[in-house]
Amino acid sequence: MLGGANGSDAVTDQFNASLGQRLRMARRQRGWSLGDVEEMTGGEFKASVVGAYERGERAISVQRFVRIAEIYGFHPSDLLPTKSTVESASETLTIDLDALAADDGDQLAERFLNAIRLLRKEPGGSEVRRSDLAALGALLQTVTSDR
Repeated sequence: MLGGANGSDAVTDQFNASLGQRLRMARRQRGWSLGDVEEMTGGEFKASVVGAYERGERAISVQRFVRIAEIYGFHPSDLLPTKSTVESASETLTIDLDALAADDGDQLAERFLNAIRLLRKEPGGSEVRRSDLAALGALLQTVTSDR
């Protein structure tokens, strides 16, 4: 597997997230949806699996990575994240909840989280992804980023 055998450590998670972003960028550059990829590969790459790769939720084997790079028309090395890309993914995101509550931002945050659940068609208790937190923090103007 790319990123190492142990998928639970932070470096592997960062690598998988960075690789996934690059895979998504390559697919979108072609103007393809996840469904398009599944269709054109005859089901070799299921849309849900490619989506999990792109979100960094699932590690991809070297063989499948090389194959998908070929399908997208890229050399595999062009899609590998650089060290700086992986390092930037490790930034900590903090939302100041005290400031949020003081500005009645809690209602805005609740509406935002409900919108996430609705868009994903997931019941309560669904996970909030890093990209969701970044968008919420920017919306509330309460984001700090530190290393």
